[in-house]
Amino acid sequence: MSEQTNLFDMLDGDDSYMTPEAVALVKAAREIAPRLKDRAKMTDETGSVPVESVKEIIEAGLFRILQPKRWGGSEMDPRVFYKAQMALAEGCMSTAWIFGVIGVHYWQLSLFPEKAQQEVLADNPATLIASTYMPTGQATKVEGGYRFSGKWEFSSGVEHCSWIFLGGLLPKPNGEEGLEHTTFLLPASDFKIEQNWDVHGLRGTGSHDIVVEDVFVPEHRTQRTNNYSDAGCPGRETNSGWLYKIPFIQVFQRAVSSACMGALDGAVNEFRTRAAAHIGKHGAKTAEDVNAQMAVTEAMIASDQLKLVLTRNYQRIVDNAMNGTTMEVEERLLQRAQSARVPKICAELADELLRASAGAGLRKSNPIERINRDLKQARAHIANNADAYARAHGAVMLGLPNMDPFV
Repeated sequence: MSEQTNLFDMLDGDDSYMTPEAVALVKAAREIAPRLKDRAKMTDETGSVPVESVKEIIEAGLFRILQPKRWGGSEMDPRVFYKAQMALAEGCMSTAWIFGVIGVHYWQLSLFPEKAQQEVLADNPATLIASTYMPTGQATKVEGGYRFSGKWEFSSGVEHCSWIFLGGLLPKPNGEEGLEHTTFLLPASDFKIEQNWDVHGLRGTGSHDIVVEDVFVPEHRTQRTNNYSDAGCPGRETNSGWLYKIPFIQVFQRAVSSACMGALDGAVNEFRTRAAAHIGKHGAKTAEDVNAQMAVTEAMIASDQLKLVLTRNYQRIVDNAMNGTTMEVEERLLQRAQSARVPKICAELADELLRASAGAGLRKSNPIERINRDLKQARAHIANNADAYARAHGAVMLGLPNMDPFV
Protein backbone atom coordinates (compact mmCIF):
# COMPACT_ATOMS: atom_id res chain seq x y z
CA MET A 1 0.00 0.00 0.00
CA SER A 2 1.37 3.44 -0.90
CA GLU A 3 1.83 6.03 1.83
CA GLN A 4 -0.48 9.01 1.95
CA THR A 5 0.18 11.90 -0.39
CA ASN A 6 1.72 14.75 1.57
CA LEU A 7 -0.48 17.71 0.70
CA PHE A 8 1.81 19.99 2.70
CA ASP A 9 4.39 19.58 -0.08
CA MET A 10 1.80 20.12 -2.83
CA LEU A 11 -0.62 22.81 -1.70
CA ASP A 12 1.40 25.36 0.21
CA GLY A 13 0.09 28.72 -0.99
CA ASP A 14 3.03 31.03 -1.67
CA ASP A 15 5.81 28.46 -1.66
CA SER A 16 8.49 30.71 -3.14
CA TYR A 17 10.62 29.96 -0.08
CA MET A 18 10.92 26.38 -1.34
CA THR A 19 14.02 27.00 -3.45
CA PRO A 20 15.73 24.10 -5.21
CA GLU A 21 18.09 23.81 -2.23
CA ALA A 22 15.13 23.74 0.17
CA VAL A 23 13.39 21.07 -1.87
CA ALA A 24 16.59 18.99 -1.82
CA LEU A 25 16.87 19.27 1.97
CA VAL A 26 13.27 18.18 2.58
CA LYS A 27 13.79 15.34 0.11
CA ALA A 28 16.88 14.29 2.06
CA ALA A 29 14.83 14.21 5.25
CA ARG A 30 12.22 12.01 3.56
CA GLU A 31 14.95 9.64 2.39
CA ILE A 32 16.36 9.36 5.93
CA ALA A 33 12.94 8.75 7.52
CA PRO A 34 12.60 5.05 6.58
CA ARG A 35 15.95 4.29 8.21
CA LEU A 36 14.84 6.15 11.32
CA LYS A 37 11.68 4.04 11.28
CA ASP A 38 13.81 0.87 11.20
CA ARG A 39 15.68 2.12 14.30
CA ALA A 40 12.66 3.58 16.12
CA LYS A 41 12.00 0.57 18.34
CA MET A 42 15.67 0.40 19.37
CA THR A 43 15.68 4.18 19.94
CA ASP A 44 12.70 3.84 22.27
CA GLU A 45 14.17 0.88 24.16
CA THR A 46 17.69 2.26 24.63
CA GLY A 47 16.57 5.78 25.53
CA SER A 48 18.88 7.43 23.01
CA VAL A 49 18.86 8.37 19.34
CA PRO A 50 21.53 6.21 17.67
CA VAL A 51 24.75 7.91 16.66
CA GLU A 52 24.23 6.80 13.07
CA SER A 53 20.90 8.64 12.93
CA VAL A 54 22.47 11.87 14.17
CA LYS A 55 25.34 11.40 11.73
CA GLU A 56 22.96 11.03 8.79
CA ILE A 57 21.12 14.22 9.75
CA ILE A 58 24.42 16.09 10.10
CA GLU A 59 25.76 14.86 6.77
CA ALA A 60 22.53 15.83 5.00
CA GLY A 61 22.94 19.41 6.30
CA LEU A 62 19.55 19.35 8.00
CA PHE A 63 20.61 20.60 11.42
CA ARG A 64 22.06 23.70 9.75
CA ILE A 65 18.96 24.90 7.89
CA LEU A 66 18.68 27.95 10.19
CA GLN A 67 22.43 28.62 10.47
CA PRO A 68 23.87 31.71 8.73
CA LYS A 69 25.43 31.20 5.34
CA ARG A 70 28.61 32.83 6.63
CA TRP A 71 29.07 29.75 8.81
CA GLY A 72 28.25 27.35 5.99
CA GLY A 73 24.59 27.00 6.91
CA SER A 74 21.56 27.32 4.65
CA GLU A 75 19.96 30.40 6.34
CA MET A 76 16.50 29.43 5.14
CA ASP A 77 12.92 30.23 5.91
CA PRO A 78 11.99 28.32 9.11
CA ARG A 79 9.17 26.59 7.25
CA VAL A 80 11.84 24.53 5.47
CA PHE A 81 13.17 23.50 8.89
CA TYR A 82 9.72 22.46 10.12
CA LYS A 83 9.01 20.53 6.91
CA ALA A 84 12.24 18.60 7.37
CA GLN A 85 11.34 17.94 11.01
CA MET A 86 7.91 16.59 10.07
CA ALA A 87 9.45 14.34 7.43
CA LEU A 88 11.88 12.89 9.98
CA ALA A 89 9.05 12.42 12.48
CA GLU A 90 7.22 10.11 10.08
CA GLY A 91 10.07 7.71 10.78
CA CYS A 92 10.85 8.43 14.46
CA MET A 93 9.41 11.21 16.58
CA SER A 94 12.19 11.03 19.19
CA THR A 95 14.77 11.68 16.48
CA ALA A 96 12.70 14.48 14.99
CA TRP A 97 12.27 16.01 18.45
CA ILE A 98 16.00 16.31 19.11
CA PHE A 99 16.45 17.56 15.54
CA GLY A 100 14.03 20.37 16.33
CA VAL A 101 15.49 21.47 19.63
CA ILE A 102 19.14 21.12 18.57
CA GLY A 103 18.74 22.56 15.09
CA VAL A 104 17.01 25.70 16.34
CA HIS A 105 20.07 26.51 18.45
CA TYR A 106 22.11 27.54 15.41
CA TRP A 107 19.52 30.27 14.96
CA GLN A 108 19.83 31.53 18.54
CA LEU A 109 23.62 31.31 18.60
CA SER A 110 23.54 33.79 15.73
CA LEU A 111 22.09 36.38 18.16
CA PHE A 112 25.04 36.04 20.56
CA PRO A 113 28.12 38.28 20.31
CA GLU A 114 30.53 37.32 17.54
CA LYS A 115 33.12 36.12 20.08
CA ALA A 116 30.72 33.45 21.36
CA GLN A 117 29.94 32.31 17.82
CA GLN A 118 33.65 32.00 17.09
CA GLU A 119 34.26 29.96 20.24
CA VAL A 120 31.59 27.42 19.29
CA LEU A 121 31.92 27.24 15.51
CA ALA A 122 35.43 28.33 14.44
CA ASP A 123 36.93 24.83 14.62
CA ASN A 124 33.76 22.98 13.58
CA PRO A 125 30.79 24.92 12.14
CA ALA A 126 28.66 21.78 12.58
CA THR A 127 29.13 21.69 16.37
CA LEU A 128 25.87 20.70 18.09
CA ILE A 129 24.36 22.65 20.99
CA ALA A 130 21.85 21.26 23.52
CA SER A 131 19.60 23.28 25.83
CA THR A 132 17.27 23.47 28.76
CA TYR A 133 15.79 26.94 29.09
CA MET A 134 14.01 26.71 32.43
CA PRO A 135 15.38 29.69 34.42
CA THR A 136 16.79 27.75 37.38
CA GLY A 137 20.40 28.91 37.05
CA GLN A 138 21.86 31.04 39.82
CA ALA A 139 24.19 33.75 38.51
CA THR A 140 26.42 36.04 40.57
CA LYS A 141 27.99 39.02 38.82
CA VAL A 142 31.82 39.04 38.83
CA GLU A 143 34.38 40.87 36.75
CA GLY A 144 33.91 39.99 33.09
CA GLY A 145 30.89 37.75 33.57
CA TYR A 146 29.12 35.52 36.10
CA ARG A 147 29.67 32.65 38.51
CA PHE A 148 26.98 30.23 37.52
CA SER A 149 25.39 27.18 39.19
CA GLY A 150 22.20 25.17 38.99
CA LYS A 151 20.32 22.05 38.03
CA TRP A 152 18.03 21.72 35.02
CA GLU A 153 15.71 19.02 33.70
CA PHE A 154 14.90 17.89 30.17
CA SER A 155 17.95 18.48 27.95
CA SER A 156 16.96 16.59 24.81
CA GLY A 157 19.78 15.02 22.82
CA VAL A 158 22.45 16.44 25.11
CA GLU A 159 24.68 13.37 24.79
CA HIS A 160 25.25 14.28 21.14
CA CYS A 161 26.26 17.89 21.90
CA SER A 162 29.46 19.75 22.80
CA TRP A 163 27.86 22.97 24.12
CA ILE A 164 24.62 23.84 25.91
CA PHE A 165 22.20 26.75 26.39
CA LEU A 166 20.98 27.05 29.99
CA GLY A 167 18.32 29.37 31.39
CA GLY A 168 18.73 31.80 34.24
CA LEU A 169 17.49 35.17 35.46
CA LEU A 170 19.46 38.42 35.48
CA PRO A 171 18.49 41.94 36.52
CA LYS A 172 17.23 44.05 33.66
CA PRO A 173 19.89 46.42 32.27
CA ASN A 174 20.00 50.19 32.66
CA GLY A 175 18.53 50.17 36.15
CA GLU A 176 15.11 48.86 35.09
CA GLU A 177 13.15 47.02 37.75
CA GLY A 178 12.73 43.26 37.66
CA LEU A 179 14.51 40.21 36.26
CA GLU A 180 14.58 38.85 32.73
CA HIS A 181 15.17 35.45 31.21
CA THR A 182 18.75 34.99 30.02
CA THR A 183 20.38 32.21 28.01
CA PHE A 184 23.84 31.17 29.24
CA LEU A 185 26.19 29.33 26.85
CA LEU A 186 28.53 26.69 28.34
CA PRO A 187 30.96 24.10 26.92
CA ALA A 188 30.63 20.42 27.81
CA SER A 189 33.54 20.71 30.24
CA ASP A 190 31.42 23.03 32.43
CA PHE A 191 28.38 20.80 32.97
CA LYS A 192 27.52 17.27 34.05
CA ILE A 193 24.80 15.03 32.62
CA GLU A 194 22.68 13.09 35.10
CA GLN A 195 21.34 10.19 33.07
CA ASN A 196 17.87 9.84 34.53
CA TRP A 197 15.47 10.03 31.56
CA ASP A 198 12.92 7.28 32.18
CA VAL A 199 9.49 8.36 31.02
CA HIS A 200 6.33 7.35 29.17
CA GLY A 201 7.06 8.68 25.68
CA LEU A 202 9.78 10.35 23.62
CA ARG A 203 12.03 7.91 25.42
CA GLY A 204 14.67 8.09 22.72
CA THR A 205 15.29 11.80 23.21
CA GLY A 206 17.56 11.15 26.20
CA SER A 207 16.35 14.35 27.87
CA HIS A 208 18.55 14.04 30.95
CA ASP A 209 19.18 16.47 33.82
CA ILE A 210 22.06 18.94 33.72
CA VAL A 211 24.15 20.05 36.71
CA VAL A 212 26.51 23.05 36.83
CA GLU A 213 28.67 23.74 39.88
CA ASP A 214 30.10 27.25 40.21
CA VAL A 215 31.61 27.84 36.78
CA PHE A 216 32.59 31.12 35.15
CA VAL A 217 30.47 32.27 32.19
CA PRO A 218 31.88 35.33 30.43
CA GLU A 219 29.50 38.15 29.56
CA HIS A 220 29.76 37.48 25.83
CA ARG A 221 28.30 34.01 26.37
CA THR A 222 24.95 35.38 27.55
CA GLN A 223 21.94 36.60 25.59
CA ARG A 224 18.74 38.19 26.90
CA THR A 225 16.30 35.62 25.49
CA ASN A 226 13.21 37.80 25.13
CA ASN A 227 14.96 41.05 24.22
CA TYR A 228 14.37 41.30 20.49
CA SER A 229 16.06 44.68 20.05
CA ASP A 230 19.38 45.03 18.22
CA ALA A 231 21.01 45.77 21.57
CA GLY A 232 19.65 42.50 22.98
CA CYS A 233 20.77 40.56 19.88
CA PRO A 234 24.36 41.72 19.22
CA GLY A 235 24.92 38.90 16.74
CA ARG A 236 22.88 40.85 14.21
CA GLU A 237 25.96 42.96 13.56
CA THR A 238 27.42 40.03 11.60
CA ASN A 239 24.18 38.13 10.88
CA SER A 240 22.03 40.88 9.46
CA GLY A 241 19.48 38.83 7.49
CA TRP A 242 15.76 39.01 8.21
CA LEU A 243 15.80 35.45 9.64
CA TYR A 244 17.57 36.70 12.78
CA LYS A 245 14.99 39.41 13.40
CA ILE A 246 12.22 36.93 14.28
CA PRO A 247 11.40 36.85 18.03
CA PHE A 248 12.76 33.82 19.87
CA ILE A 249 9.43 32.29 20.85
CA GLN A 250 8.11 32.36 17.27
CA VAL A 251 11.00 30.14 16.18
CA PHE A 252 11.21 27.90 19.24
CA GLN A 253 7.51 27.18 19.82
CA ARG A 254 7.12 25.44 16.47
CA ALA A 255 10.33 23.45 17.00
CA VAL A 256 8.62 21.57 19.84
CA SER A 257 5.23 21.06 18.21
CA SER A 258 5.86 20.41 14.50
CA ALA A 259 7.24 16.91 15.01
CA CYS A 260 3.78 15.93 16.25
CA MET A 261 2.26 16.50 12.82
CA GLY A 262 4.84 14.27 11.17
CA ALA A 263 4.35 11.62 13.84
CA LEU A 264 0.59 11.66 13.25
CA ASP A 265 1.24 11.17 9.53
CA GLY A 266 3.47 8.23 10.44
CA ALA A 267 0.69 6.76 12.55
CA VAL A 268 -1.75 7.13 9.66
CA ASN A 269 0.67 5.30 7.34
CA GLU A 270 1.06 2.47 9.86
CA PHE A 271 -2.69 2.26 10.44
CA ARG A 272 -3.52 2.10 6.74
CA THR A 273 -1.07 -0.72 6.16
CA ARG A 274 -2.31 -2.66 9.17
CA ALA A 275 -6.03 -2.06 8.71
CA ALA A 276 -6.08 -2.92 5.04
CA ALA A 277 -4.88 -6.45 5.77
CA HIS A 278 -6.21 -7.14 9.27
CA ILE A 279 -9.07 -9.56 9.90
CA GLY A 280 -10.19 -9.98 13.49
CA LYS A 281 -10.67 -13.24 15.36
CA HIS A 282 -14.38 -13.19 14.52
CA GLY A 283 -13.80 -12.58 10.83
CA ALA A 284 -14.46 -8.82 10.73
CA LYS A 285 -12.24 -6.79 8.40
CA THR A 286 -10.77 -3.67 9.99
CA ALA A 287 -10.99 -1.86 6.64
CA GLU A 288 -14.79 -2.23 6.82
CA ASP A 289 -15.01 -0.95 10.40
CA VAL A 290 -16.70 2.46 10.63
CA ASN A 291 -14.40 3.41 13.53
CA ALA A 292 -11.33 2.68 11.42
CA GLN A 293 -12.62 4.59 8.43
CA MET A 294 -13.47 7.63 10.53
CA ALA A 295 -10.20 7.53 12.48
CA VAL A 296 -7.97 7.57 9.41
CA THR A 297 -9.85 10.33 7.61
CA GLU A 298 -10.18 12.56 10.67
CA ALA A 299 -6.44 12.24 11.32
CA MET A 300 -5.62 13.16 7.73
CA ILE A 301 -8.01 16.14 7.77
CA ALA A 302 -6.49 17.47 10.99
CA SER A 303 -2.93 17.00 9.76
CA ASP A 304 -3.72 18.99 6.62
CA GLN A 305 -5.43 21.78 8.59
CA LEU A 306 -2.66 22.08 11.18
CA LYS A 307 0.01 22.36 8.49
CA LEU A 308 -1.93 24.99 6.59
CA VAL A 309 -2.24 27.11 9.76
CA LEU A 310 1.50 26.78 10.39
CA THR A 311 2.27 27.93 6.83
CA ARG A 312 -0.17 30.85 6.94
CA ASN A 313 0.99 32.02 10.36
CA TYR A 314 4.62 31.79 9.43
CA GLN A 315 4.07 33.87 6.32
CA ARG A 316 2.93 36.64 8.68
CA ILE A 317 6.02 36.14 10.84
CA VAL A 318 8.32 36.28 7.83
CA ASP A 319 6.60 39.38 6.44
CA ASN A 320 7.06 41.20 9.75
CA ALA A 321 10.72 40.18 9.98
CA MET A 322 11.42 41.28 6.41
CA ASN A 323 9.62 44.60 6.86
CA GLY A 324 11.02 45.37 10.31
CA THR A 325 7.53 45.54 11.80
CA THR A 326 6.13 44.09 15.02
CA MET A 327 3.15 41.76 15.09
CA GLU A 328 0.34 42.86 17.39
CA VAL A 329 0.31 41.09 20.75
CA GLU A 330 -3.14 39.60 20.11
CA GLU A 331 -1.86 37.87 16.97
CA ARG A 332 1.32 36.68 18.68
CA LEU A 333 -0.72 35.15 21.49
CA LEU A 334 -3.10 33.46 19.07
CA GLN A 335 -0.21 31.94 17.14
CA ARG A 336 1.32 30.69 20.39
CA ALA A 337 -1.98 29.07 21.35
CA GLN A 338 -2.34 27.49 17.91
CA SER A 339 1.15 26.00 18.11
CA ALA A 340 0.51 24.64 21.59
CA ARG A 341 -2.70 22.92 20.44
CA VAL A 342 -0.88 20.85 17.81
CA PRO A 343 0.30 18.08 20.20
CA LYS A 344 -3.10 17.98 21.91
CA ILE A 345 -4.96 17.46 18.64
CA CYS A 346 -2.44 14.97 17.28
CA ALA A 347 -2.47 12.94 20.50
CA GLU A 348 -6.27 12.76 20.53
CA LEU A 349 -6.36 11.54 16.93
CA ALA A 350 -3.59 8.99 17.54
CA ASP A 351 -5.73 7.72 20.41
CA GLU A 352 -8.52 7.06 17.92
CA LEU A 353 -6.16 5.26 15.55
CA LEU A 354 -4.96 3.09 18.41
CA ARG A 355 -8.53 2.38 19.55
CA ALA A 356 -9.51 1.38 16.03
CA SER A 357 -6.54 -0.99 15.92
CA ALA A 358 -8.50 -3.28 18.29
CA GLY A 359 -7.04 -5.32 21.15
CA ALA A 360 -4.00 -6.61 19.29
CA GLY A 361 -3.12 -3.05 18.34
CA LEU A 362 -2.02 -2.38 21.91
CA ARG A 363 0.94 -4.70 21.55
CA LYS A 364 4.28 -2.95 21.55
CA SER A 365 4.94 -4.48 18.14
CA ASN A 366 2.42 -1.94 16.78
CA PRO A 367 4.34 1.31 16.07
CA ILE A 368 1.19 3.35 16.70
CA GLU A 369 1.49 2.40 20.38
CA ARG A 370 4.89 4.12 20.53
CA ILE A 371 3.76 7.12 18.49
CA ASN A 372 0.79 7.49 20.82
CA ARG A 373 3.12 7.64 23.83
CA ASP A 374 5.45 10.10 22.10
CA LEU A 375 2.61 12.49 21.32
CA LYS A 376 1.35 12.40 24.91
CA GLN A 377 4.86 13.19 26.17
CA ALA A 378 5.12 16.14 23.76
CA ARG A 379 1.95 17.60 25.29
CA ALA A 380 3.77 17.83 28.62
CA HIS A 381 6.32 20.36 27.32
CA ILE A 382 5.65 23.79 28.81
CA ALA A 383 5.46 25.37 25.35
CA ASN A 384 2.69 22.91 24.46
CA ASN A 385 0.40 23.72 27.38
CA ALA A 386 -2.62 24.26 25.15
CA ASP A 387 -5.03 25.37 27.86
CA ALA A 388 -2.63 27.90 29.40
CA TYR A 389 -1.91 29.64 26.10
CA ALA A 390 -5.53 29.59 25.01
CA ARG A 391 -6.40 31.33 28.27
CA ALA A 392 -3.55 33.84 27.82
CA HIS A 393 -4.94 34.83 24.43
CA GLY A 394 -8.52 34.84 25.68
CA ALA A 395 -7.64 37.08 28.61
CA VAL A 396 -6.15 39.72 26.33
CA MET A 397 -9.11 39.50 23.97
CA LEU A 398 -11.33 40.22 26.97
CA GLY A 399 -9.40 43.32 28.00
CA LEU A 400 -6.87 41.94 30.51
CA PRO A 401 -3.11 42.55 30.20
CA ASN A 402 -0.71 40.10 28.54
CA MET A 403 1.04 38.03 31.24
CA ASP A 404 3.23 35.88 28.97
CA PRO A 405 6.83 37.18 29.22
CA PHE A 406 7.87 35.33 26.05
CA VAL A 407 5.19 37.09 24.01
